[in-house]
Amino acid sequence: MKAEIGGTSVHFVEHGDGIPVLALHGAGVDHREMVGSLEPVFRDRPGYRRVYPDLPGMGRTPVPDRLRGSDDVLDLLLGLIDAVVGDEGFAIVGQSFGAYLARGIAARRPAQVAGLALICPLGEESRDVPAHEVLHASADVADALSPAEQDQFRDYFVVQTPATLQRFREYVAPALPLVDRDGLGRVFEQWRLSDTSADASPYTGPTLIVAGRQDATVGYAGAWDLVERYPRATYAVLDRAGHALPHEQTGLFAALISEWLGRVDEHRAA
Repeated sequence: MKAEIGGTSVHFVEHGDGIPVLALHGAGVDHREMVGSLEPVFRDRPGYRRVYPDLPGMGRTPVPDRLRGSDDVLDLLLGLIDAVVGDEGFAIVGQSFGAYLARGIAARRPAQVAGLALICPLGEESRDVPAHEVLHASADVADALSPAEQDQFRDYFVVQTPATLQRFREYVAPALPLVDRDGLGRVFEQWRLSDTSADASPYTGPTLIVAGRQDATVGYAGAWDLVERYPRATYAVLDRAGHALPHEQTGLFAALISEWLGRVDEHRAA
């Protein structure tokens, strides 16, 4: 599906009906990674309309010249919400850069956002980021991936098993050749949102913050710094998980998302 937002054709897919849940992927992939992470959770949990957009410069959403930073991407997403969700309340899940954008949406639309889930969130100030360390490797990638894909897999996953290899092949690898790296470069020259002051009013809806103990991209310490900004936040840091946490800790991830959805439902019914 596509929505024309300010002259940009935003590609997205939908699954299910009910309460809208907007899912935002990170940089360098597309909507398929969030589909692979979240759809197992919703398989036995009806009543949600899941909306998975491709962010600009990834998947099938172009990044026009006028997009020059995260502020422009945020405005594009707010336009998508207006077009696809309207005035209805919705929950939002973001991973990495998608989590950073999700925070911006919650700050701009706090009354409309019924719940906020941040997975391996990118923040303004990452700190104590560990070096990449593979904790477990039992997958033979030589015959399964191209040389470029092998490098991506080995640099992304700290748990390298046949199961995580399959998830990489299904949900990550197909997006890699679709990335407009020049366009993303323009966006990330001004990746900080302009209105994320720590003095802003906190978002008070049900929140989940999940970090990987071995996350060599953003670390986990910076995610802890977010807790004070979200008074209804559950914070979890998972061992045996890097930046690819939803693929490496599928059971715990599903349990945490499911518990958060229960809190969102309770909050909406109050």
